[in-house]
Amino acid sequence: MQAAKGDHLLVHGRIVGQHDRVAEVIEVLGQKGSPPYRVRFEDGHETLMSPGPDCVVQHHKDTAH
Repeated sequence: MQAAKGDHLLVHGRIVGQHDRVAEVIEVLGQKGSPPYRVRFEDGHETLMSPGPDCVVQHHKDTAH
């Protein structure tokens, strides 16, 4: 997985009734865009994240290759 600052991570709900969540990448801590990432969710919560298979990167249009 490769992401850049400003990209969004779409985290799919893992159980029935759980909604997808979107987090903005605010800092890339791995090398060459790899995890871990410091992210901020819609509710303002910030955390470190190493996304799993339930997560998709939505590249910011300014950072897309």
